[in-house]
Amino acid sequence: MEKWKFQGNQGLKSSAVSVRGVFNVLMQSISKEKEVVHLCRVDPTDNPLFSADPVAAHAVSTAAHSGNFNGYPPTFGLPQARRAIAEYLSRDLPNKLSAEDVYVTVGATQAIEIILPSVFATPGANILLPRPGFPQYETRAALCGLEVRHFDLLPNSSWEVDIDSLEALADDKTMAMVLISPSNPCGNVFTYQHLKRVAETARKLGMFVISDEVYAHIAFGCNPFVPMGVFSSIVPVITLGSISKRWIIPGWRFGWIATCDPHGIFQKTGIAANIESYMEITNDPPTFMQAAIPEILERTNDEFYSKNLDITREAANALYERFKEIPSLICPHKPDGAMAVMVQINLSQIEGIADDVDFCVKLAKEESLLILPGVIVGLKNWLRVSFGLERSAIEEGLNRLKAFCLRHAKMSQQISA
Repeated sequence: MEKWKFQGNQGLKSSAVSVRGVFNVLMQSISKEKEVVHLCRVDPTDNPLFSADPVAAHAVSTAAHSGNFNGYPPTFGLPQARRAIAEYLSRDLPNKLSAEDVYVTVGATQAIEIILPSVFATPGANILLPRPGFPQYETRAALCGLEVRHFDLLPNSSWEVDIDSLEALADDKTMAMVLISPSNPCGNVFTYQHLKRVAETARKLGMFVISDEVYAHIAFGCNPFVPMGVFSSIVPVITLGSISKRWIIPGWRFGWIATCDPHGIFQKTGIAANIESYMEITNDPPTFMQAAIPEILERTNDEFYSKNLDITREAANALYERFKEIPSLICPHKPDGAMAVMVQINLSQIEGIADDVDFCVKLAKEESLLILPGVIVGLKNWLRVSFGLERSAIEEGLNRLKAFCLRHAKMSQQISA
């Protein structure tokens, strides 16, 4: 028998729980009798009412055809791209950013991949992640050997951070916490007052904040979007962002890391140097894409943003109202930001369903409807439902979801319905 010294990374297999992975599994379960409805992934290009602003396409085309951006870019990004991002973010900040505070990345996912291994070098270090949250953080932390601890978001309090659980989890090895605002997967927008309290708590605990703002400005309810960098004079903040959602171009894969740190704490502690060291061994966004960023950020007009917010608001409202009609499902918070919402399954009212994964697999098989099991984002027996689709697709999807729930309802529920 042959013996080899190598084998697959079992740690990778156990940690690689992702939206894409679950999406592929559910696709294998779908019925062939109906057209598939995707309420699983959050891709705004699935909605034909959304389209990229012509400014973006023009900027990329101009940069590519100029012939000036065919070579390798500087390690941290083209100076004009970094400067444009700094100016764009600074519009909402009391402490203005400089180009040196910004690092360009291949989407926000690469930003996560850079931040976690580059700043958590302390043996036994841990990070606090929201529950529910974005699974990429947990996957990357596992690959880095970083301990993960989860603080709760409270569904009956507009998904606010449970400050008590945050304080109880932290110790002298806690380096940072992650906050996602507007929230994927909860669909909430944190208030100024709540974010300030989070910042004050993080400062008291001696940790910095990683603020995931991929859905920045996609806020269509009562609470306006407030960047965490507003509170950088209280606690140092690393902001992660991208052009994916607000500009409806997720496939362009362009993002950034911005250090909001007016007191220079990241410089003093070596965090900034670590980020720069890690940037030296990663790949870069295409040079012509970087060259297009100033025009995209500076020339996209407010009408484009407003139109997309109106479309998203209408979809979110329709989704929330329809959930009131579906037995066994509870949506505790009307979404007012981002493009997804969390819905709880009342398993006591359903027969033949073991948990949220079983629910979603059978839903795909019986109705060709794809919804993400909540366990993937940290909440077992919940569902994450996307509303980044056109109204007709949402209506069709929820009609199928209602039919599925009625079909699997216990007899008492069928009678009451």
